Amino acid sequence: MDSQRLILFFVFSFSLFLLLDAWQRDRQTESAPPSASAPVAGQKAAGDRPQAAQVPVPSEKLVAAQGGVPQQAQAPSEPGGLVHVETDLLRARISTSGGDLRHLEFKKHRDTFDRNKPFVLLDRNAEHTYIAQSGLIGRDLPNHRTQFGSAAERYELAEGEDHVEVRLTAPAAGGVQVTKVYRFYRNSYLFDVGFELANQGAEAIQPYAYFQLVRDETPPAGDSAMVPTFTGVAVYTDKEKFQKVSFEDIQKGKTSYPKNSLDGWIGMLQHYFVSAWLPRDETPREFYTRRLDGGLYAAGTIIPAGKVAPGATAAVTVPLYAGPEEQGKLAAIAPGLDLTVDYGWLTVIAVPLFWVLDWLHKWVQNWGVAIILLTIIIKAIFYPLSAASYRSMAKMRVVAPKMQKLKDQYGSDRQRLQQAMMELYKTEKINPLGGCMPILVQIPVFIALYWVLLGSVELRHAPFVLWIDDLAARDPYFILPILMGLTMIIQTWLNPTPPDPVQAKIMKIMPVVFSVFFFFFPAGLVLYWLVNNILSIAQQWQITRMIERDGRVAARKTRR
Repeated sequence: MDSQRLILFFVFSFSLFLLLDAWQRDRQTESAPPSASAPVAGQKAAGDRPQAAQVPVPSEKLVAAQGGVPQQAQAPSEPGGLVHVETDLLRARISTSGGDLRHLEFKKHRDTFDRNKPFVLLDRNAEHTYIAQSGLIGRDLPNHRTQFGSAAERYELAEGEDHVEVRLTAPAAGGVQVTKVYRFYRNSYLFDVGFELANQGAEAIQPYAYFQLVRDETPPAGDSAMVPTFTGVAVYTDKEKFQKVSFEDIQKGKTSYPKNSLDGWIGMLQHYFVSAWLPRDETPREFYTRRLDGGLYAAGTIIPAGKVAPGATAAVTVPLYAGPEEQGKLAAIAPGLDLTVDYGWLTVIAVPLFWVLDWLHKWVQNWGVAIILLTIIIKAIFYPLSAASYRSMAKMRVVAPKMQKLKDQYGSDRQRLQQAMMELYKTEKINPLGGCMPILVQIPVFIALYWVLLGSVELRHAPFVLWIDDLAARDPYFILPILMGLTMIIQTWLNPTPPDPVQAKIMKIMPVVFSVFFFFFPAGLVLYWLVNNILSIAQQWQITRMIERDGRVAARKTRR
């Protein structure tokens, strides 16, 4: 196997690993162990939690007997009023029609295309629907089709306060007064959504509360087929771990996530951001997904509100996290929530890589410089393997003239040619496969770093230098991809021209093809490949020069 075939082998192997990685991420369940986590903000102490034995476990039959979750995705035609809420991190709009959270934007994250606008996660308009709904299941109890009343139209987190509370009152029915409560916290994308019930009737009630996210299947703005990411549902339980559920599987009824549990959460994923309902541990819950009219999908959980005797009160609350996938914070919010930053089957490699990248960023305060330093560190770690690969390629370059003579001598006699080449390899002490294994060993690391750079919200809108003002977006002037293509051309010059005309054409076209391919990749990924190529060129040139010098010295000694 000459050097050109080795390069082709590398490209084929890398493509195969990418296809395998994409298939694993799309079809298999992530089973990495959850990180240790702190209690969810707004939860009560463990001793105050309702025990499983005190309330019945939600079941489809029991919930259906009380009316079930309304199938209608949206409230009636009357729009109702909007309650505006603002904290230090976000702005929200809550509709009094159903009490839905219909708009959520983040002050510290900008729109994908217009940096002058804040990023909007939840919204309901003519083109897109992504909202959070909740309600109670039971006769005459309010749900997301009920008209609520609010004491004010605007709420703002006051200076010195740690939270702001919004209370929506439902019309009393059947002697039961219900208040829907939103509680937003300072410096947090985690907030509480719950219900307070006062039973003023003559009979005990035993309602259930549902909390669901409803959205269409439209991928977020900026997603590209060249850089595929997952948009859909995620379910986590301590037993079954992290599972992704595609909208297609929901539509076809092919879902296999756990329906009932005493722990875990359910949410919606999209590139860089996640929203998830996080019921308290040891609270019985039922997870559900369903397709609604209008091309919408719902993913939610049902939990018991407990038995409420006449004259008694009760409350049920579920925290909702809706924000960026900041890896250092998600694990502290809920077990398994950090797995929404999905590195697939290479998580065990990708997580340490991100930890190093984040540490470097804290040191240099520039994500682009951190990528360069991380590339150098990885290249240094794999130096012995890379050196072995380039040494093998350099030896193949040295004996290339002799191999050409053998090909001219034996012509179309393939068997005699192979025998002669094997004798040449033995004489020159060359292992024609010596460069393959070192490359294969490094491919998983390369792919893991690829997913780290692709999936880290920390790099979104992160500037590097000059024209690169967003490492998560493609190079606006395609300078980095062109430079990367030039480095690939230089790498081909370091190898002898293949005697096979077809191989020679492939080697000339490959840099152009890869450059065009990388036009659509985020600048951070292209920066990594560019730096890696430059280091590879330097290493290959040095090793090739040493091998050729040793060859000339040996030739002179032989002539003497």
